[in-house]
Amino acid sequence: MGHHETPPLTIRPDGTRVMIATSEELEANAIPLNFRDYCAHLLIPLNNCRVKESYAPWKCSDERHAYEKCQYDEYLLRMKQKREQDLFSKQSQKDKQPQQPYSTENY
Repeated sequence: MGHHETPPLTIRPDGTRVMIATSEELEANAIPLNFRDYCAHLLIPLNNCRVKESYAPWKCSDERHAYEKCQYDEYLLRMKQKREQDLFSKQSQKDKQPQQPYSTENY
């Protein structure tokens, strides 16, 4: 992937997520199951580059950066979803608790 190529988006405008790489591509490129996420389409060219360049750490930086950026964006999305879920859960707990009527009997 060159400097001017933009990776395809994994999130549609309506918020749904898209797997870019097909299961056949993932299987053909021997991508382990635990790496088959929404960034797997970027891992395929990264792994191919790593093999081609004999795993030289200073090579494949564009591919590595694109993959790591995708992973980071996925992390941020998961954290946002978790935060929203926690807020919703907290709000529903508050809604379920009956309000105690104000009483002066304790004074």
